[in-house]
Amino acid sequence: MAEIPTTSTTLLRDIAQDSQHVRWNEFVARYRCGILPNYAYDPDEKGHFRNYLTGILRNKALRVLRNRERDEGLRADYAAAGGTRSCASATPAADQSYRESIFELALSRFLADDSVADRTKRIFERTALNGESPEAVAASFKMARHAVDQAKSRAMSRLREIVKDLETIADG
Repeated sequence: MAEIPTTSTTLLRDIAQDSQHVRWNEFVARYRCGILPNYAYDPDEKGHFRNYLTGILRNKALRVLRNRERDEGLRADYAAAGGTRSCASATPAADQSYRESIFELALSRFLADDSVADRTKRIFERTALNGESPEAVAASFKMARHAVDQAKSRAMSRLREIVKDLETIADG
């Protein structure tokens, strides 16, 4: 996600006071990439620009808050699982135990994630965790083999994201 540019109150004051102010170029230059690439003004169809802009800013703020809550939840889960990592005293056995702990925690987070479809979770459990053949899983779900492979791939990608987040927290 692109960094949100800082805007000075003087810039906002200047453009609010004069619709022809030269600082509008500065405002547009700062925000065009983040919020205006596909905007085509049509007041009859989309309403006022300020409502459009407010909606974008609201959604971006909500995304930041959701990510922050997710990160805090990951930190809490990691701490509750007794998560500590000391690079100085890491032995191969300790490192293996650490990786297993991270995976177990990531797996529980993945399975509890409401944004992942239940069918995707079941396909992942049956193929990756239980070792069932993709063909058998495809037949039981009445779907094509490649659809099972795609669902498993999506699940693995999400699981890798969670592991990466947990490792970031553990190393940080």
